[in-house]
This record gives sequence, C-alpha cells and structure tokens, in this order.
Amino acid sequence: MASDIVPIQLSLTEGDLVTLWAPRWREDGEEWEAFLGDDDALFAFPEVAQLAAFVRTRPEHDLTDHPAWSFVPRLSVAELTPEETQRYDVIGVPELVAGEADTWTIADLATVVDMVGSLADVCDLEEITQILDSAPGFGLLHQGTLPFAGREGGRLWAQLVKTVAERWDDVIDALDSLVVTPDVDPRALAAAEREAAELAEREGVGSPDADDARIEAEAVEGGPSDERPPTFWEEVGIDPIRITTRYGEFLTLRCYLDDRPVFLGSAGRIDVFGSERALARHLAGAGKDGHDLVAASTWDEVVERAAVGELEVSVDELNNYVLTGIDHDLAEGILAVDPTQLDLATELLLDVGEWAGDDGPREALAESESLGWLVSFVIRPDPTRLAPSPPFDAEAARWRGLVDDLESRLRRL
Repeated sequence: MASDIVPIQLSLTEGDLVTLWAPRWREDGEEWEAFLGDDDALFAFPEVAQLAAFVRTRPEHDLTDHPAWSFVPRLSVAELTPEETQRYDVIGVPELVAGEADTWTIADLATVVDMVGSLADVCDLEEITQILDSAPGFGLLHQGTLPFAGREGGRLWAQLVKTVAERWDDVIDALDSLVVTPDVDPRALAAAEREAAELAEREGVGSPDADDARIEAEAVEGGPSDERPPTFWEEVGIDPIRITTRYGEFLTLRCYLDDRPVFLGSAGRIDVFGSERALARHLAGAGKDGHDLVAASTWDEVVERAAVGELEVSVDELNNYVLTGIDHDLAEGILAVDPTQLDLATELLLDVGEWAGDDGPREALAESESLGWLVSFVIRPDPTRLAPSPPFDAEAARWRGLVDDLESRLRRL
C-alpha cells in the first residue's frame, strides 16, 4: 500500500463500506487531508473488489493529485483491504459508550471520533463538527481514562454519553447522505472479484464478502474451483524467504522449531543464494547437511526432492523482506514509512537475533527504547499514546546499524 493513502472501513447504516483516506500531508507549505470522492460525495463500496475496480479505471476524483496516487491503481485486492486498525464502527458508537469508561472503550471511541472528525473537516459537515464540539469529552479521549476519573470526570463522561444518545443518529445520517457508491467497469470488477476469491482461498477466509467474491468468480470461470492443496513447503513446515538488501536480493530458508526461528546456516551466519535455482542446487549437494535446519524432522524430505531435481523454490508474499530504504523513511517521518514493510523487516531482525543469540535487535526494538517506540507506533498506531516527535535521526541511525549487522550475517554461496 502507498504508505500515505490508507484503505479504511466505515460501518454505517448500509453496512461495512470501504474507501481510501489520505492522512494529513504537507505540500507547497500547506497541510492537506483527503478521502476518495469529489466535491459532493464520499465514494465507498460494499466490497474491496469494487474499490479495486474503481481505482484501476476511474482517474477523476479528489485523490488524483495526491503525491502517492500513481501507486494506488497497481495495488492488489489484499493491499486494498483495510487492516483491523483502520476499521471504524461509526454505527456502533451508542453501544460502545453504554459500557464503562475503561481503557479499551475510550481507545476504541477515540479512533472512531478521530475518523468522524476528519470526515467532517474534509467534507465540510458542520453539523458533525458542532456535535463533537458540544461535549468536551470528545476532545479528551486521547488522554485515556484520566480525564474521566473522579466526580468531574464522571460528569464529562455522562455528558458525552448523553450527547451520543441524543445526537449520534444525526452524525450517522450526515455520513449516510455523503456516501455514494459509483458504478465500476464490469470487466475490471470481474478481474478484481477473481482476485478476491483467490485471496480468500489462500487465507481460508469464510466471510460473506469472501463467499460472494468466490461465487462471482466461479460464475465467470464457469464453475466452482477445487480447494488449493497445501504446497510442499507448507507440508514440511519450512519457508523459502527472500531478503532484499543494498547488495541485492537473496534467498534462504527458515522454519520454527518449538516456536524458535531456525535459518539455513550455522554459528549465526545465514547461507543465502542469488536465485531459486542456485538454492535448490545447493540443497541437492553440499547443503544437505552441516547447518541448523537439519534439526527439522522434515529436512530429509527437502533433501530427497532436491536430489532428484524436483524441488521448486517459491517465496510467499509474507516471506519477502525488504530492508532497503527504511532508515531514510524513518528519518523523514512517520508518514513516510510503509507499515507493512517495517513490520516484516522487524520480524526478520528479531528472528535472526534470536537464532544467532544476539540480544541487540530485541533490546533496540523494545518499546522502552526510542527506536522501539517509534517502530511500534508505526506498526500498531494507538490513539491513546502520544505520537513520537521528530527529528528521528538517532532512531534511523540505530535502525541502520541493526540492518548492517544482519547484512554482515549473510553468507552468499
């Protein structure tokens, strides 16, 4: 996903709708924020496949001039699917505030109120702005439970709850009237629905949207498709992984034994290869033993298949680790960092550190450290926490050091 255009889900009267949001960015000395839509409407869709078909074929809307828009039409259905942290249950707010003002309730409410406030600001929904301004508690949600403690805090919470009871329907009505679901190109939609069905099958998803996508795809293809059998690598529990560094792309293997990562290599050095074929050839010869992966109970199956030339090496998208550019993005600021890339890179750093007996990555990425705090905020944004403040030069330098250490462990064969 383009790091500064985010797919979001809004739960309104018509159900769960998906659209795109561009959080605040600076351009020509001014601050901007935008949603997928035009001067009169917010474009939102019941299915991610419809959103994908729209962005791939409709060039005219408010996000066209965004600096990152050129990347969006190339995104997959998976990349256009809102993450859990970007799902906003607007219609569920009355039920949410019916409970106690605990940490979880306030955190969930803060995320929804923030999004509703952004929609009101960008789309000039003055009625919503007035409602949010009418109860001071809405503006204090980011401070957590503290403002709502004690007698005065109880009054603030009671006023907020009363406002929701009396006026939240007006908020929902204003947003309902704003939403439009445009028609999309039928051929682009059919392609996106096939993609959604394949994604659902890979992930074993059984949601109504996934089922609908599968049914539509089966109609296009002329009948139901068989369930995908597990791959050889899934059966043996060992993953080919790709690591992209400043020196190029390299392939290796990793598995988890008793929940502990184990890599193809030994003594803290990872054996890596420049191509799938080179890795397979190595496993058929010198790579059949002499490394830590021989401890895997299924390792002999890998060696046997490699020995007869039938080992196909393919890397799943979730095992593709790109280490390049993250230090520069961190130095530039939170919005410049791709959360998915950072999350995967962090996973790799921690896995390698644990396998090699190196506590450096774990210590540097602990949330008590400035780098760990920054990384956790980007990966798992929490509206109850204070956002890290730039400059992030020190954090970027420490990240660069961790990557340098990992790169030094790669032994190309």
